[in-house]
Amino acid sequence: MTKPTIITALPQRRDTAPASDRKLTVVAGGAGFIGSHLCRALLGRGEAVLCLDNLQTARPSNLPGLQADPNFTFVRCDIANPLPPDVLALAPRIHRIYNLACAASPPLYQRDPEHTMLTNVVGTNHLLRLAESAGARFLLTSTSEVYGDPDIHPQAEDYRGNVNCTGPRACYDEGKRAAESLTFDYGRAGRAEVRVARIFNTYGPQMDPADGRVVSNLICQALRGDELTIYGDGSQTRSFCYVSDLVAGLLALMEAGFDGMEPVNLGNPGELTVNELLGHVIALAGEPRQVVHRPLPVDDPRRRRPDITRARELLGWEPLVPLSEGLAATYAWFEEEMRCAESGLGQGRS
Repeated sequence: MTKPTIITALPQRRDTAPASDRKLTVVAGGAGFIGSHLCRALLGRGEAVLCLDNLQTARPSNLPGLQADPNFTFVRCDIANPLPPDVLALAPRIHRIYNLACAASPPLYQRDPEHTMLTNVVGTNHLLRLAESAGARFLLTSTSEVYGDPDIHPQAEDYRGNVNCTGPRACYDEGKRAAESLTFDYGRAGRAEVRVARIFNTYGPQMDPADGRVVSNLICQALRGDELTIYGDGSQTRSFCYVSDLVAGLLALMEAGFDGMEPVNLGNPGELTVNELLGHVIALAGEPRQVVHRPLPVDDPRRRRPDITRARELLGWEPLVPLSEGLAATYAWFEEEMRCAESGLGQGRS
């Protein structure tokens, strides 16, 4: 089975300056699912990448393949704390900063809600100050969770959302809303060039099998021969974007020629119910599976679909990988991961 390749929205860009003088692109959270794909795409364009990650929710197995590239540097640090002096000293070389640093699945970000909130607010401020001192452009990866359980469908960027600001998901939802506020305040004050992406459900190879997301949950359960777990009655909807499409959108947004003072939805507008997703996974498994229903989590959104008009108009971007192709590639990747683990070859292939 052929796995879709990462699609970059921009032409290859090569820097021929000596290594010590080359411009640096910082990717906070670069060892995570989306972050590692972004690092790989940036390296493929010839960029020098500085990855910052505390490895709290990332998969360390995402790193070896990246570290094989001489243009990749990894620094283990937590952006909720002051950035290391060695990183701050690199400010004159830094020209782009992507902030993807935060657990993104409810089980993981609810495990330490205080740290989740601090990562989103204090961590974003640390990176914005670095962008200000470096004169770098800054991109915040926000989330569709800022829309909460939406009353308006599909969700466009001017919708202010329906978020439970005191519920168990607030550490993430409100943390991202505050991070957006900080980012736009820096932009309004002329302290940094800024961009904000609101990311909808993303899937693909290198997802963490234990992250609690519906795609990884169902695929891993199917591969193990376990019961397939559906929360609620499965009628809730989601819109799933393959990771290469999402990365292409982030690259395009970072380099887009506009003032950046408006968020941009990045996601796949193709909407399906969780039950429909279940049917796709069962078809990939090739045989029936028992399904068990569990209570719906608190504040779980009933419907979720992005309006990507702004991304189409500003970036010329829209998803290209069909769900059937992306799910097949993701299923095959997890299948190989499990085979490697069972044969003692270790986890993670980069």
